[in-house]
Amino acid sequence: MAEEVKIIDSLWLMKTDKGYKIGLTNDAQEELGNITFATLPKVGQVLKKGDSLIELEAEKAVSEFSTPISGTIIAVNEAAENEPSLLDDSTQTNAWIAVLTDVNDEELNQA
Repeated sequence: MAEEVKIIDSLWLMKTDKGYKIGLTNDAQEELGNITFATLPKVGQVLKKGDSLIELEAEKAVSEFSTPISGTIIAVNEAAENEPSLLDDSTQTNAWIAVLTDVNDEELNQA
């Protein structure tokens, strides 16, 4: 069974049993080059659509990505905090940033 993935502004979103998992698309990875530093959100943080989700430093650019949906962070990719190059994984779903709950499905439908 293939999970439905939605792409919004260089980020992918995938609905899971726990909430919506968000990560970097392969296109975003390509534009950034090798990622050397990542500032991830904190578990428990409540984000509104448009708030900063992650800041990345890479060989080609320093970028900030905004969350395409509002929600509460229930998990972050802690391994990527210690090893930012994990966000370069060519298997897009391995390059996940965070999982959000309390998501307004209406925002997804408008994206």
